[in-house]
Amino acid sequence: MTQTMRWFGPSDPVTLAAIRQAGATEVVTALHDIPNGSVWPREAIAGRRAMIADAGLGWSVVESLPVHDDLKRCGPGWDRYIDAYRQSLTNLAAEGITVVTYNFMPLLDWTRTDLAWPLPDGARALRFEWEAVAAYDIHILKRPGAPQDYRPALVDAAARRFAAMDDAARRELEATILAGLPGAEESFTSAQFRDAIAGYAGIDAGVLRDNLIAFLTAVCPHADDLGIRLVVHPDDPPFPIFGLPRVVSTERDVAALFDAVPNPSNGLCLCTGSFGVRADNDLPGMVRRLGERIGFLHLRSVDREGGDSAFHEAEHLRGDADMAAVVAAVHEVSRSEGRSIQMRPDHGHQMLDDLGRRTNPGYSLLGRMRGLAELRGLERGIAHAAAG
Repeated sequence: MTQTMRWFGPSDPVTLAAIRQAGATEVVTALHDIPNGSVWPREAIAGRRAMIADAGLGWSVVESLPVHDDLKRCGPGWDRYIDAYRQSLTNLAAEGITVVTYNFMPLLDWTRTDLAWPLPDGARALRFEWEAVAAYDIHILKRPGAPQDYRPALVDAAARRFAAMDDAARRELEATILAGLPGAEESFTSAQFRDAIAGYAGIDAGVLRDNLIAFLTAVCPHADDLGIRLVVHPDDPPFPIFGLPRVVSTERDVAALFDAVPNPSNGLCLCTGSFGVRADNDLPGMVRRLGERIGFLHLRSVDREGGDSAFHEAEHLRGDADMAAVVAAVHEVSRSEGRSIQMRPDHGHQMLDDLGRRTNPGYSLLGRMRGLAELRGLERGIAHAAAG
């Protein structure tokens, strides 16, 4: 595996020098200052590449080139945004980018309910739990029809949870759910989010899947010509939320996309954390069965907390992902195909000196450096055993 770390650009509190010292040879990044749907100019891409190269690192994976919501909804700007996406791909290929990550989640890139959940060892982790989601959805967002999307017992628990919260706690929950990724290109107030959700009225999972296939049908032939692999990131979390559908949550979902759009450029960013929230996703098996389509790896593990789909980020070699089996499968695929797949440790714990520093949630330095070191050692041990 080619070892990388995510970097959110010049404003990231984690510097390129720190990433290099952590042992990565590449970064994955994006031009977060460019609005969704706009063309990424070649000169801006070249400038970012030069900055990264000056730090002694490579850049071959973009994470991410956002898909405008008019493409996800098949809205009135579809033709214009498809043209802009193709042009951005052209400019990225001209600057040596070979893998472009994207997602097809409506409105929010990912959702958590706690960005600094305390762990027994004093570190902090990202966490998701449904009671907090329901409390926000029903009582703060006040989405029409929201109570019907939850079990009655959860509706009652959410009402008690909301009643026990003071104004500061309610504001914190709202900000956490709407936080999105560090460097996210879009953000919402609750009122704006409610209005945006209304824009998806009538779009169920079947329609959203059709829209994803239409997007891929339009851009993959161009990506084929450019030699770029488009890799879709799975839904996070991998189930419907806030009344919005999800269509990249299981192996079956992904296999259906490959059947519908068999172009070589139609690929997968296999995130063991996002897929791993669901116990019915066989992670090592997915690596072996989908290996030729995997262009990028996010390696992280989650602890599933019980039957209500609550989870938190685990240490990279613990939790419910069998990381040793996953990396062994990656080693088999890499050896059989004669290639090294770019990998990054994902969502590290906030720990040690980073507890007192400004950090992007999930993207502090030391937790990811620990994860990268553990994954590096695991891979080398597996390779050594296979060679022996």
